[in-house]
Amino acid sequence: MVLDCGRRSASLLAQRAWIYRESLPGTWAALADGALGEARATVLVDVLQHTDPAVARQVESRLLPGAAGWTTHMLRKRAVAALLAVDADAVDARREDAERQADVRVHPSAREGMSTLAADLPAPVAAACSDLVDQLAVLLRKDGDGRPIGQLRAAVLADLIQRPWDDSRPPVTAHLQLIATLSALTGRSGEAGEVNGLPITVGQLRDLLRALDGLGLRTPVGGSVTLALTDDDGALRATTSLEHVRRLARRGCSTHPDAECECRVLDRPTTVDGYAPSAAQQTFIHTRDRTCRFPGCGQRAGWAEADHVVPHACGGATDCATDCANLCCLCRSHHRLTTFAHGWRFTLTADGVLTVTTPSGITRTTRPPGVRPPPAEEAPPDDTGPPAEDPADPDGDPPPF
Repeated sequence: MVLDCGRRSASLLAQRAWIYRESLPGTWAALADGALGEARATVLVDVLQHTDPAVARQVESRLLPGAAGWTTHMLRKRAVAALLAVDADAVDARREDAERQADVRVHPSAREGMSTLAADLPAPVAAACSDLVDQLAVLLRKDGDGRPIGQLRAAVLADLIQRPWDDSRPPVTAHLQLIATLSALTGRSGEAGEVNGLPITVGQLRDLLRALDGLGLRTPVGGSVTLALTDDDGALRATTSLEHVRRLARRGCSTHPDAECECRVLDRPTTVDGYAPSAAQQTFIHTRDRTCRFPGCGQRAGWAEADHVVPHACGGATDCATDCANLCCLCRSHHRLTTFAHGWRFTLTADGVLTVTTPSGITRTTRPPGVRPPPAEEAPPDDTGPPAEDPADPDGDPPPF
């Protein structure tokens, strides 16, 4: 929180500093003196960070004299080759460990409406997958598809994963959380939407809803549609389903069945007495927060939990409706922080504004997506009046007099 960055970024920064200190002191000295650029120093850290410090220093001594004259790609190849020559057995052990940590990740792209899907794979598998995708894209091009080859590769990869033609296997449903304003759906605004926390353009949003048979606000087969009602400041006031809205419309107000009224028929979920949040509270909190709310963390809500800001065992209410609101989305790591870390203070407002204070007094505040921050206070008027005249200049004439 002091650096105002995410936990992963802070961990990587601390780990890199430790590697410089313990394993690559020569690289750190060259970096500090300006003899080696940060990009090349980072390459050495990436390649040597998991090896024994003595081995890392041995490889460093071989590479450092010429490192500044090589490209980062050349330096990486030479570093890997030198490490294999010095400690081949350890390299195999680290490779096996890396394979156990393989994963698939998705993150926003710098281009509008795009995201990057990245997979950590063993090098031979990655090379084979890339070659297969490339060959199939070339076949599409030869069959007359005029799209750019890169777009064809991306389309081939998506089809190989989703297999829309294959009905021989049990169906697997992908769960997508779409966030959109009603004005965007009806075409009155171009406000961007979200799919699973990734920004998409309003055109993509409509295309996706049309594909899911959801443009007419019908619930897709095997899915659900949650309607969220917000106030003028963007704070979430209620969540409901299409079916519930239809029932309310048919039933009308039970207190004023024959007249228009302003009775509230939708509101935040009521407080529960037990520890576990109700299904309505879970829907409300995940719709409001969308990601882990800890400052700097962006873990999406599907991997986060509706957590008590003040632990339930310490008297914290299971509440998201009143001034004692005490539920927000936190990932497992930050969930444990609220429960077991001493000296941290967490406060939450009824609108979901979370304030976190570290034991050293650093304070950070996060707001739910869509909630507008309060307007900045206007600067007080300047009552000091015009500057006093210089007594040495009785006529008030500007220089040179």
